[in-house]
Amino acid sequence: MRLADDEKAMLDGKEGPARQKAMDLLVRYGEALGAERLIDTNNVCGTMGATMPFLRDFAATHGIGLDAVFSEFSLDSAEVVEIPKVKVYSCHLQQGMDPVHAEQQGIGPQAVKLYRDGAAFFGGLGVQLLNTCTPYQVGNVPVKGEHCAWMESSAVIYCNSVLGGRTNAEGRESAGAAMLTGKIPYWGYHLDENRFGTHLVELEVEVKDTADWGLLGYYIGEVVQEQIPVLSGVKYVPNLARLKHFGAAASSSGGVEMYHVIGVTPEARSLEDAFGGKKPIMKFKYGPAERKIAYERVNSTGKDRNVDYVMLGCPHYSLEQIWEVCQLLEGQRIHENCSLWIFTPGAIKHVADQNGYTKIIEDAGGFLMTDTCSAVGRVLPKGTKIAAVDSAKQAHYLPAIMGVQAWFGTTFECIQAAITGRWSGGLQ
Repeated sequence: MRLADDEKAMLDGKEGPARQKAMDLLVRYGEALGAERLIDTNNVCGTMGATMPFLRDFAATHGIGLDAVFSEFSLDSAEVVEIPKVKVYSCHLQQGMDPVHAEQQGIGPQAVKLYRDGAAFFGGLGVQLLNTCTPYQVGNVPVKGEHCAWMESSAVIYCNSVLGGRTNAEGRESAGAAMLTGKIPYWGYHLDENRFGTHLVELEVEVKDTADWGLLGYYIGEVVQEQIPVLSGVKYVPNLARLKHFGAAASSSGGVEMYHVIGVTPEARSLEDAFGGKKPIMKFKYGPAERKIAYERVNSTGKDRNVDYVMLGCPHYSLEQIWEVCQLLEGQRIHENCSLWIFTPGAIKHVADQNGYTKIIEDAGGFLMTDTCSAVGRVLPKGTKIAAVDSAKQAHYLPAIMGVQAWFGTTFECIQAAITGRWSGGLQ
């Protein structure tokens, strides 16, 4: 790789051992990818704490500090080095728990202490403790063309597609190294030529609500895998929540990191714009038959209609989604055999508290939680066997990770399941 003078200086150790190890990692990573050089970034989103179940066990077993955790898991270094302050604007993604609701999540006080210690440690390094898979909902909003280094599949696809930022799906290691150096390999979606569409998807049904967009994303992801779909025929401009759920589903059933919606997303003013003047390598339609296929596949684990857990907020809920839930839930009561957990960024929960939304949810018997979700934190109400979700991504991952059945449907259907304890949803 061709290195600039400041990059050579870091690699030579002139800015200390941690930045040296970070630069060494990025050079090895870039060479493996075939990148010719690095690119400057001032926007990094990653995870660096020890609140996930595996990392909690590692820290407890080895009795080591957070410098050691970062060295091992973010710098690929068995040698423990002191971690300096981050060089660029860096945000923390999900944690492994909500410390306020640790008891409900079955998490003990020692793990909560580790969470608090981590917040103090990384906050002291200049990391923004957003603690969410949707940093763009709480202040980190890249502009078109901005080079970023983000983790988290649903965040990456939103950054590339909706905001026009430029990032690949980074890992804990590359994101951690980017925080300390302000560099990331210049390859993949950082390059103009790699951002054009590959597959044309022609919509033959109206896609309106969030569940519809989730189904569409789930179907498209399975077809295109890691390619770039271009959607044509969208009649209703989707809002943040719908594009959020679409991208999360497409990056779960496939490996989609970018998409275009003609006339909606910033790099798709027209078909020619989206494809860069080239012809699509494949065209396919999305009509009633395809919608039915997507619904059956995303609900493939749902068997028993007695629901004991409703989980909303994957990706983390927006304030608008919380408001919508409260309209459905106010004056109601969660069934005695069912739990309702809703996940949102801490900053949004603060506004929900002020608006009285948290009280509406709690008065109904539910919980508004932050910082994690059931799949990432491996947290479920005790005894959960059958879950209901309005996220195709969570319906995809929760059964595999936690061994439960999952029903997917609209937010209305999920709230009804929470109130009645029964799943009555179906494809309309």
